[in-house]
Amino acid sequence: MKAVGGEMRAAVYRGQGTLCIENVPAPRAGPGELIVRVESCGICHTDLKKIQHDLLPPPRIYGHETAGVVAGVGEGVTRFRPGDRVVVFHHIPCLKCFYCARKLYAQCDTYRRVGVTAGFEPAGGGFAQYVRVMDWIVERGVERIPEGVSFERASLVEPVNTCLKAVVQADPQPGDLVAVLGQGPIGLLFTMLVVRREATVVATDTIPRRRALARRFGAAEAWDPAATDISGRVKAMSGGRGADLVIVAASAPGIVEQALECSRPGARILLFAQTSDRERIELSGAGICKEERTLFGSYSASVDLQKESADLIFSGELPVEELITHRLPLDQIRTGIDLALHPDGESLKIIVLPQRTS
Repeated sequence: MKAVGGEMRAAVYRGQGTLCIENVPAPRAGPGELIVRVESCGICHTDLKKIQHDLLPPPRIYGHETAGVVAGVGEGVTRFRPGDRVVVFHHIPCLKCFYCARKLYAQCDTYRRVGVTAGFEPAGGGFAQYVRVMDWIVERGVERIPEGVSFERASLVEPVNTCLKAVVQADPQPGDLVAVLGQGPIGLLFTMLVVRREATVVATDTIPRRRALARRFGAAEAWDPAATDISGRVKAMSGGRGADLVIVAASAPGIVEQALECSRPGARILLFAQTSDRERIELSGAGICKEERTLFGSYSASVDLQKESADLIFSGELPVEELITHRLPLDQIRTGIDLALHPDGESLKIIVLPQRTS
């Protein structure tokens, strides 16, 4: 067993939306495992929902968009050594089961087991100074960060993977009209990735800066859904038909209904942000059945796209650092979470730096 020290600082979820900065035991590496010193961890809306709505029982240490430095290796580990700069995925499938054979990795029982922890029930652990990376994650879920790439940039590899997986699934074609509803960090990543497919992107968001960024990243139009007839504008751009593909990248009330309204018959509608069992959607059955639309979801990352998503980040092809607006020490994580839940006119991606002191 390899240890990194006695105690570390962590943001521990204690239930009812509460996070407490506590001293907890530092993790120890068992056979085949790594200890990673967390240098950067992004705040993700899936973790926000778990904290805000008490979706999982406490105590837990959340955070899964993790980049850092190998601080210890367990017996039998030969691919990594202390000092390696790495990105860590917290879910990796078995590649042997019914769902893996159909590339539905997020439905694999092994994939659903979280393989990175900072203590308590495994929950990612990136909101702590160190994490333990379990053996099956070490085998296929760790990517080295090249020199010259910041930890902050590297921590976006996992969210880029999730968006890339959805884009591959949606398969926009050159010349398609694609509406991306919501231009938070995830929506802006979708805009970047769909533009790469040579489709025409139109974007929506209520925050002016986000609309401006969408245009800078290649969107043909970016509208305020509170002040614009989105369906009318999309149809005006498409000969009265509507969008060929709509990506729902936010979970605001009525947004899925809006996706249906601005899509054409036969269109595809991708739900990406509807991750809570508490969310309910009411749609016209005829709008799906009679008008032959396809409504589908995409969730989490794909091991098949792990290296491609890392290359998109490490090469600088995607300007993801423009999304990072806040870099906060661990003891200011509550501020970061509140800002992510209630963004102001400037805030986008919020990064926690567990090694930084106030």
